[in-house]
Amino acid sequence: MQRIKTQHRSIGALSVIATLGAMVSTSAMAAANGGNGYVELVEDVSPAVVFVEVTASVQLAGAEASPMDDPRFEEFMKRFGGEIPQQGRSTPQQGVGSGFIISDDGLIVTNHHVIDGAAQVTIKMADGEEYDATIIGSDPLTDIALLDIEGDDFPTVSFGSSDELRVGEEVIAVGSPFGLGGTVTSGIISAKSRNINAGPFDDYIQTDAAINRGNSGGPLFNMDGEVVGVNTAIYSPDGGSVGIGFSVPADLVTNIVADLKDDGEIERSWLGVQIKPVSEDVAHVLGLKAGEGVMVEDVVADSPAEAAGIENGDVILRFAGQDIVELRDLTRGVANEASGSVAEIEVFRGGEQFALEVTLETREDKEA
Repeated sequence: MQRIKTQHRSIGALSVIATLGAMVSTSAMAAANGGNGYVELVEDVSPAVVFVEVTASVQLAGAEASPMDDPRFEEFMKRFGGEIPQQGRSTPQQGVGSGFIISDDGLIVTNHHVIDGAAQVTIKMADGEEYDATIIGSDPLTDIALLDIEGDDFPTVSFGSSDELRVGEEVIAVGSPFGLGGTVTSGIISAKSRNINAGPFDDYIQTDAAINRGNSGGPLFNMDGEVVGVNTAIYSPDGGSVGIGFSVPADLVTNIVADLKDDGEIERSWLGVQIKPVSEDVAHVLGLKAGEGVMVEDVVADSPAEAAGIENGDVILRFAGQDIVELRDLTRGVANEASGSVAEIEVFRGGEQFALEVTLETREDKEA
C-alpha cells in the first residue's frame, strides 16, 4: 500500500528526508548560472550544510514482544556472525540526518524526528570537523528542531520567503542521503500548501527533488541560495524516492526557530472550539458558497471562544483577516497569533455575518 514516509513515523521511516531529485531544463539552468549549472550556488551554500549523527540508547523489548525468543533468530545470528542481544539490555541505536547552520555562533536547524530520543548528537561539517551538539528545543507538530554547537565564525545560510515561491520554480537540496555527505540534487516546486495528514499544521512544499534516508532536516534552496524549505518527508510505496518529496516552508520554520531560540519551547495560542468542514449540502441550506468556512461543533467551557461569544453551529469565515477554507486554516491561524493578542473572527449565524473579538490564551498540553 502506498504511504507517506518520514523518518520516524509511518509517514516516515527512521531517518528519512531530503535530498534531491529530478533533472530539469539543463539549458535554462546553465543560462541562469553562467553556463556552469549550479556550481557557484552549490559552492556558496554547501559549507553550511551539516551531517547530523544521532546516538540513542533504546531498551530492548520485553519477553512477550521480543523476536529473540524465537530459536530461528538465534540460529540466524550465529550463522552470519552477529552478536546475540541480551533481554533487557540497553543498546545504542544510530540514526542520521541533515541540517544547516543559520548563525555564525553555531545554531543549526534540523528535523525533530532526526534528534527525537537522542542521547548524543554529533555534527559533522563539510570540511570533516566534528562537534558535539546541544538540543535547544524541538517541535513535534512542525517537525523542526534547533541545535547548538560551540564555536564562532561558522559558515551560514539564510532563509528566503516560501510564500513567494511559484510552482515550476527551480530548487536544489544539499544533504546526506544514506550518510553520503555533501550530496546535491535538483528539482522544481511541484505544488504548494500540501496537506499530507502528518499534523495540524500541514502546509508543505511539494518538490520532485529526490528525498532519501539521511536527508531529513536538510535545506531546500532557491536559485538565490536562500533556504525556502526544510526537507521532511516523501511519498513512497517502498521507502525509496519516487519524485514526490515534502518540505516545511521557510516562513513557518523561521517562526518556530525564533520561538525555540527564545526559551527552547513553543508557545501556541488556544481558541477552544471543535470544528468540522462545511459540507456542500449544509452550505447550500445556509446560503454559503461551497468550501466557505468551518463549522463550530462544540465550544470548550471557560475558553477564549466562549468568552468571545462563539456558539455551537457558528460558521467561522475569517480569522485575523485570513479566509478560512479548511480546518487547518483556523488551527494554523490561531497558533500563529501570540498568546494574549486580540483577533477578529468573522462568523455566520442565523443568516447574518458579523465580527467578534477574541483574546487568545496559551495552549496547554491538555488542550493540545
